[in-house]
Amino acid sequence: MKKISAALTLSIATLATGFLVGACGDSSTPNGTANNASTATPAANSTITSNTKGLKIGSLLPTTGDLASVGQQMLGSVPLLVDTVNACGGVNGEPVTLVQVDDQTDPRAGAAGMTKLATLDKVAGVVGSFASSVSSAAVSIATPNKVMLVSPGSTSPVFTEKAQKGDYKGFWARTAPPDTYQALALAQLARKKGFQRVSTVVINNDYGVGFEKAFVQTFEKLGGTIVNKDKPVRYDPKAQTFDTEAAAAFAGKPDAVLAVLYAETGSLFLKAAYQQGVTKGVQILLTDGVKSPTFPEQVGKDGDKFILTGAIGTVPGSNGKALEAFNKLWKDKKGGAPGEYAPQAWDAAALLTLAAQAAKENTGVGIASKIREVSNGTGTEVTDVCEGLKLLKNGQKINYQGASGNVDVDANGDVVGVYDVWTVGDDGQIKVIDKVSPK
Repeated sequence: MKKISAALTLSIATLATGFLVGACGDSSTPNGTANNASTATPAANSTITSNTKGLKIGSLLPTTGDLASVGQQMLGSVPLLVDTVNACGGVNGEPVTLVQVDDQTDPRAGAAGMTKLATLDKVAGVVGSFASSVSSAAVSIATPNKVMLVSPGSTSPVFTEKAQKGDYKGFWARTAPPDTYQALALAQLARKKGFQRVSTVVINNDYGVGFEKAFVQTFEKLGGTIVNKDKPVRYDPKAQTFDTEAAAAFAGKPDAVLAVLYAETGSLFLKAAYQQGVTKGVQILLTDGVKSPTFPEQVGKDGDKFILTGAIGTVPGSNGKALEAFNKLWKDKKGGAPGEYAPQAWDAAALLTLAAQAAKENTGVGIASKIREVSNGTGTEVTDVCEGLKLLKNGQKINYQGASGNVDVDANGDVVGVYDVWTVGDDGQIKVIDKVSPK
């Protein structure tokens, strides 16, 4: 009990710090705070399998809150991976246990969930979170508790900076590339389409402000002009009205407006801008935070026309050697096709299990010591998780090639990826029209 109490005390202190820094661009505003942000208790907790001796992992992903529409697309990946691994013998000779937590797209709920996973459930690794601010709050708890955190979608460049300083002590990685790459890809796309003058509007947190900074630097290097560089528009994630921000973002007659948003609040912003009439003749540039099938409907229509028709955006894509097999497995087990970030979530869970097997121990320390070796090493290339586990059990080394990409995790926990270019059609459907790689 003393050990648990000490861990809880440390986590609670870290949680209090999380309230202040919140992993946000302005170090005061929570990233993607949900409407139920006053509730710090994680919802929808469940455990799949139960084995006290085997590897225990958790998932910390948003089924509710500002990113629920994106988060729910990846939720099935982790239990699917666990079922697959257990069907071929588990890890270190025992079945894998999964504990699932809804982080509510809220750093407070995410921190509470991470505290539970680390100190009560005693997990060795966690897939999560999606929102950068939630991952920032979670990793500050995971690190001192020696739990390996692998995010399938937290893309803020801040994680790279802190990893370089040694803040995470190796207990952090992600299977989606940082926004420094996506911002570069989107800036290149904007210039390719002939946009010279662009304004920006972003959600005021690590994700939004980090993306804005990277985009501005790249767009200017490519010869473009940021119309509102001296007066950046950064909206409060808790805001309910956006008339002032909309007017400011579209002022100065830009060719395009880069909008780095989350779905729930972002839909309100774009609707407000349209109703003011300021979007006419201006190209809307969007990012991964709003790329979900329901987003055009959230923004709404004007008569029979979708407000978002013609908008274009980018999102981390998937081009891994294991993607075809993953898509087939998903269709066989769940029907249909996996959604956004599902391949990244699958790969995050796969790396946790493979690293534990490579370490021959079911601990966060063991996983952290081997995650780069199994993802970016000189061993035999494998796309099948079960094949990888078999080789590792026999003492061989592997280089896992994932569904999302090659997932070559570097010293900062980062990977490099490809990006899908998407647009909204007249029918309100989102279509991928191209791929772009940052150069």
